[in-house]
Amino acid sequence: MQSSISLSLSSSSPITVRSNGGANSAASDLFFSNTATPSQLRFCGLRREAFSGCKSSNNALLFKQLRPKTKISASLSTNGNSSKGFDYDLVIIGAGVGGHGAALHAVEKGLKTAIIEGDVVGGTCVNRGCVPSKALLAVSGRMRELQNEHHMKSFGLQVAAAGYDRQGVADHAQNLATKIRNNLTNSMKSLGVDILTGFGSVVGPQKVKYGTIGGTETVITAKNIIIATGSVPFVPKGVEVDGKTVITSDHALKLETVPEWIVIVGSGYIGLEFSDVYTALGSEVTFVEALDQLMPGFDPEIGKLAQRVLINPRKIDYHTGVFATKITPAKDGKPVTIELIDAKTKEPKDTLEVDAALIATGRAPFTNGLGLENVNVETQRGFIPVDERMRVIDSKGELVPHLYCIGDANGKMMLAHAASAQGISVVEQVSGKDHVLNHLSIPAACFTHPEISMVGLTEPQAREKAEKEGFEISIAKTSFKANTKALAENEGEGIAKMIYRPDNGEILGVHIFGMHAADLIHEASNAIALGTRIQDIKYAVHAHPTLSEVIDELFKSAKVRGKASLLPPQLTFSLVLKWLKTRFLVRLLNQFRSKLVEGQEAVDLS
Repeated sequence: MQSSISLSLSSSSPITVRSNGGANSAASDLFFSNTATPSQLRFCGLRREAFSGCKSSNNALLFKQLRPKTKISASLSTNGNSSKGFDYDLVIIGAGVGGHGAALHAVEKGLKTAIIEGDVVGGTCVNRGCVPSKALLAVSGRMRELQNEHHMKSFGLQVAAAGYDRQGVADHAQNLATKIRNNLTNSMKSLGVDILTGFGSVVGPQKVKYGTIGGTETVITAKNIIIATGSVPFVPKGVEVDGKTVITSDHALKLETVPEWIVIVGSGYIGLEFSDVYTALGSEVTFVEALDQLMPGFDPEIGKLAQRVLINPRKIDYHTGVFATKITPAKDGKPVTIELIDAKTKEPKDTLEVDAALIATGRAPFTNGLGLENVNVETQRGFIPVDERMRVIDSKGELVPHLYCIGDANGKMMLAHAASAQGISVVEQVSGKDHVLNHLSIPAACFTHPEISMVGLTEPQAREKAEKEGFEISIAKTSFKANTKALAENEGEGIAKMIYRPDNGEILGVHIFGMHAADLIHEASNAIALGTRIQDIKYAVHAHPTLSEVIDELFKSAKVRGKASLLPPQLTFSLVLKWLKTRFLVRLLNQFRSKLVEGQEAVDLS
């Protein structure tokens, strides 16, 4: 019989050691003998098999079943058995990326799971967001390169005039969305997740109904419920959307037209990416931004460089510090009209007449009609209030038992991968393990050409935190112009920037603008998530020549006063704490070692 022993190195990173002994060999706690202290343990990696590749000359560590634990074993080919008295262990309302990630993790944990979807599997990300937009950006990137005669000549290449088929480009985006949607659906079906079609809502504690509006509805019970309904494009008052000449990102992704002149209202992630697409396909773009500078939310230094590269050389102009108070679609031969007022004085500023307008002013949570009133929950600006564990909070400030909300609907971080991470975190909790997601370790990216990526705090945010908490910060920077791989690609434009604490090496934020920035950010993201300090990660080895050396040089250029540790701080602290908790028992255990070993099989970790 296989047994499991869990050594909790941190709240979210258990190491499990397995043995194949008899029933008596199962154990639930690890005690260090006199010959094995935390400083003597060698770790090969932060993974479940951390001990498996390590060799030690020490005596085998002995295990004893002191506090038996129940472990849920899951079959990846079945959907588990529901808890007694419930139809399902877990019901998820919404089959976007967040709901999908939660469903798959729940089945892996042995939970009987159902997911309710009233539209199509994949939600905004797959059907009207991340996936089709990246297909369009892939096209715009290639078009931009082929149209850059100077760039191509630098390689010694001669390319004839590049052109494109608008319908072919649109089909590429939609075909990709269909493929990914089918993949998500098939993955859930193969694991036995019950996909329930219809609009889902909460009827009461641990009860959900689903079905068509005005049609047949079915009520089911669940031990736990996750709301994962996502968001929709936010359209300000005074804007009339016709889906043809005044559009949202949902319409733009269909690429039914490529207007000669288009206004993009909002210069955040969505606006920037569509400006990249439209200018590459031949459109002229005008940004309308309510704040005093373009690209709000980005680190100011990165934003300034990005504007110099992504906006100034292209067919883009902009109005900042203005509101678009009224937008009227084109009709009867008249163009789209946009009335602008000063954001501060509210005085009329200008009127634009253009071919089309894209409303890229962000997204609003899709939380209407969810039956939240049945569990005494009131939304805040449309968002469902939750605590750090995604548990829903009612109007009295109390937790609603067994009810969670993840993704855009809770407003903590409106990113698809954040929703998925939140869903997995919730499943960990309902499976019996406490888990709190560190949102500062979640990266974000804007897929322009070049790309922008970031994780953690911006420089202004870090300085505010430092002043409040009484520590100093430092800034490290490296340039893509010094990177061999970037120069080989003739893509030397870009920088990487890190904000950190020089006293202890804590990474507060990393921001990258340059080629494949969206892929490079994850080394910094993982470092923040694991609590790895600069003085440790700066000794990691990176292949040459690769773009990853931009990050390598960034870590090496940081000036940290603290010394390197043998293990990441969180791991070191957890091991020492574990050792201190058990050290007083070591002498007692050694006195009875012969009795503990008698009739049991020792587990050799070597």
